[in-house]
Amino acid sequence: MKVLNSSQGIGGQLTDFRKLVESSERITFIGTAGFCTPFAELMAYVLRNSDKQMTFIPGLSFDDARSIVSTSHGMQLGDPVDPHADTIVLLGGLAMPKTGVELTQIKDLIDQVLENSEKKLIIGVCFQSVFEKMKWLESIDFDYIIDADLNNNLLEV
Repeated sequence: MKVLNSSQGIGGQLTDFRKLVESSERITFIGTAGFCTPFAELMAYVLRNSDKQMTFIPGLSFDDARSIVSTSHGMQLGDPVDPHADTIVLLGGLAMPKTGVELTQIKDLIDQVLENSEKKLIIGVCFQSVFEKMKWLESIDFDYIIDADLNNNLLEV
């Protein structure tokens, strides 16, 4: 792996993401329901004024895909939609051991989402190198990974 850019904070993460998907037309985020949903909505926010179709698949549920739409309350899940895309964003919550998601299942879902697409881009977005730790890099042909680290301070004032 080669480091292309280092940045700080959510802004840096979102800027890198926006640059990676400049030529994407249909972006499907795949992540755990609840935990990953807000991250997909946050990343979609930087594309809110584009004509890109954005979709969220909860877990492995291809048929439960929902559009991600801009509303007066920010980006939110919308109506059911066809999740076929030219770009997949795999969210790190899927790789956490407690989800029970098998790599073969993810690989099958990736093939299904990218089916008949001429362009195929796979981006991983995770925290604390979870894709690497869970050995997903050995099985999934990621084009890019945005890997962030979390530092938390609980302060009493």
